[in-house]
Amino acid sequence: MRTLGPTIETERLILRPPQAEDFEPMCAMMADEETARFIGGVMAPSTVWRSLCALAGAWTIRGYSMFSVIEKSTGTWIGRLGPWQPEGWPGTEIAYGLTRGAQGRGYALEGVSAAIDYAVDILGWDEIIHCIDAKNTASLKVAAKLGARKLREAQAPAPFSDMSWDVYGQSADEWRARR
Repeated sequence: MRTLGPTIETERLILRPPQAEDFEPMCAMMADEETARFIGGVMAPSTVWRSLCALAGAWTIRGYSMFSVIEKSTGTWIGRLGPWQPEGWPGTEIAYGLTRGAQGRGYALEGVSAAIDYAVDILGWDEIIHCIDAKNTASLKVAAKLGARKLREAQAPAPFSDMSWDVYGQSADEWRARR
């Protein structure tokens, strides 16, 4: 299959643009109430399809989007993460969401660090943010390990306008100084 974006490899992960074969595992992730809680909520397969198509289409429209995350050792799809800035978004975000089985293994930190490098070095982003629900302690820990600090609060755009986030982040210069 032809992909429109780069593939990035880390020690344990392959980050690549979303593909049709990611649909079933993404459906499973978004059907898991605990996993989906802070990344849009449980979704029916038809909504997951639209979400997958939005991720894939953003590579064409914006020139960047979240990557599908593949565990190198197994070839298993374990989530999505990376550059995300749909219309009305509160900034240049590196978002992340992994399957329950992939959580707590350091994959988020590893993958998000590579995605931040890509956003800063290739996309030229000056600020990296993470929109995090105050109750999402796991994501708050990842943000802290990345060196992010609370910058502001933001209301989510439609269709998630009932949600608000704490926006954590740092400047590109602060990221460069840390790596």
